[in-house]
Amino acid sequence: MKKLVPYFRSERRDFTLLQGDAFELLPQFNFCFDMIFADPPYFLSNGGISYQSGRVVCVNKGDWDKGLSPEQMHEFNYGWLKLCREKLKDNGTIWISGTYHNIFSVADCLQELGYKILNVVTWAKTNPPPNISCRYFTFSSEFIIWARKMRKVPHYYNYELMKAINEGKQMTDVWRLPAIARWEKSCGKHPTQKPLALLTRIILASTTAHAWIFDPFSGSSTTGIAANLLGRRFLGIEKEKAFLELSKARRLEIDSLRVAEEYRNKISDIKVVEKFNLEPLFFASDHMPLDDLPFLE
Repeated sequence: MKKLVPYFRSERRDFTLLQGDAFELLPQFNFCFDMIFADPPYFLSNGGISYQSGRVVCVNKGDWDKGLSPEQMHEFNYGWLKLCREKLKDNGTIWISGTYHNIFSVADCLQELGYKILNVVTWAKTNPPPNISCRYFTFSSEFIIWARKMRKVPHYYNYELMKAINEGKQMTDVWRLPAIARWEKSCGKHPTQKPLALLTRIILASTTAHAWIFDPFSGSSTTGIAANLLGRRFLGIEKEKAFLELSKARRLEIDSLRVAEEYRNKISDIKVVEKFNLEPLFFASDHMPLDDLPFLE
């Protein structure tokens, strides 16, 4: 089988991007990851409007987010979740974000494919945009399904760390975290960019140091930036060249130890880890193992 050529790979090989469609690229390699995070299309780009930074704006994200029929949505979600299951270790877990527009389809597909749903986390945004129609409640939350590959194979969960982050109490499935902050857009803007605080918690909860993490719809690669800040390794797949360039710029930015330290100091969960020495976090990527993904040139 011909090896794949990365669009970008960091010098320490802890961050790799492939350009293309996950449906086409995933069957081309054999490798199993410790964790997958996916932020698939919500299928919301149908001419709606929202309110951002004091202005009314169109919420269309791009052709990749245009609405589908329920049957088409199910076919799409079943297809990528089936491919991802084959690339997940038997004790691995997957996280999928969404809103009511797509998350019920995702949940149905997970169960059809034999995953075991562990939690449905509600991300309650502390700074949501207002509802400009004033005819229903403000949209202030998203859902994140956490599932493991095998129904009877135990998964990893860092219970003690999550408890410490939650001030000594069991972490609940409602997370009050802000939406993306201005400092996270230093290299440019992605229309559906997730905050580093959210991905940091997900990665800390379900992986150990040096784990391999995969994102089939990597966008601006928040998953990968969080992974590297926490001493994990990352592979992302993305179609759009503009988003790949944004991801590359974000990764090169944290090669500066000053910038990486500044980012880590802004993420409250990392500060808890460091305060109580709950996990060996590797600040610089040169602490990473140098083993590479075997299917790459």
